[in-house]
Amino acid sequence: MPDTDPHTLPPRQTGVGHVFAAGGYSLGGLTRLWQEAAFRHEVLAFALLLPVYIAAGARPFEIFLFIGLFLILAAVEALNTAVEDIVNRVSPEWSEMGRDAKNLGSLAVMFLLLAHGLLLAWVIIT
Repeated sequence: MPDTDPHTLPPRQTGVGHVFAAGGYSLGGLTRLWQEAAFRHEVLAFALLLPVYIAAGARPFEIFLFIGLFLILAAVEALNTAVEDIVNRVSPEWSEMGRDAKNLGSLAVMFLLLAHGLLLAWVIIT
């Protein structure tokens, strides 16, 4: 009979199996991140702004930078969501430390949004 203990870890994958397992974990993370309205809004903004960059005559490097900034934003949004989930799990009651952790994650996302704004302003001005 298979072990049904929810605390038992699955066997560790090695070799090519590890690559496929890691891909599955990443897909699971993307599925979780898609549940966040902020991430869906960021994806929508990316899809709407890419044609704006092209229409504004952005150089290839600027478009590359826009795409790179979006990927960094998605990564930071994923980490912010992870921090929020962990804080909610470990400390479901309100705490100043929990609030600070969530606020710092939010600040990191805001900094990247500001970087996007600066890049867009640069492309439009130049």
